[in-house]
Amino acid sequence: MKRILIVEDDECIAELEKDYLELEGFEVIVCNNGVDGLNALKTNQFDLLILDVMLPKMDGYTILRSLQEEKDIPVLMVSAKKEDIDKIKGLSLGADDYITKPFNPSELVARVKSHIRNYERIKNKFNKSVKSDTLIIRGLEIKKDCRQVFMNGAEINLAQKEFELLLYLAENPNRVFSKNELFEKIWGFDAIGDTATVTVHIGRVREKIEVSTSAPQYIETVWGTGYRLRV
Repeated sequence: MKRILIVEDDECIAELEKDYLELEGFEVIVCNNGVDGLNALKTNQFDLLILDVMLPKMDGYTILRSLQEEKDIPVLMVSAKKEDIDKIKGLSLGADDYITKPFNPSELVARVKSHIRNYERIKNKFNKSVKSDTLIIRGLEIKKDCRQVFMNGAEINLAQKEFELLLYLAENPNRVFSKNELFEKIWGFDAIGDTATVTVHIGRVREKIEVSTSAPQYIETVWGTGYRLRV
């Protein structure tokens, strides 16, 4: 049975979501404020999070920032905020989807099923590839032993540190790393330089693997936090 966490302060909406999901066979836990929601995420396993934006004690955006470092589950944001800037903010912080109130409960259930199904498919595919010498993420192919990178079948030439940086991000998909973490991991504690080196190398890798560096599909910038490779 798949477990869903709902963090929603409107009890009527939370109960409506809970009823529809339980009818579809999900186990559902409800928290009515942000602090309880974050604590539940830290102490329990869930398959998907339904998260309101405006919450007592801690808002949904703050929960998303904490979630980036500790959990890797699909997140569906539900909010009365309809402005594009609010949707962009939620998605940039790691939400997988954004639905505005009022909404059709049946549509919510359909989106929940779709995100869980897609998440499991991608995770299983990645777990199979990570066990081998080759990592495959959409059109990106990384051969670890021979240190080769291919994009849609065409070989991409990366410098040593560029390759190590890309490989490290690819071996830890969807996890956000700060510039300091990446600098220490790739260059080492005793390296001469600073975190600006990370920014430069990320830019170089993007130029070689991304179709558009202004809208990267692989290495994403999580503003104020760092970088992640999205699968």
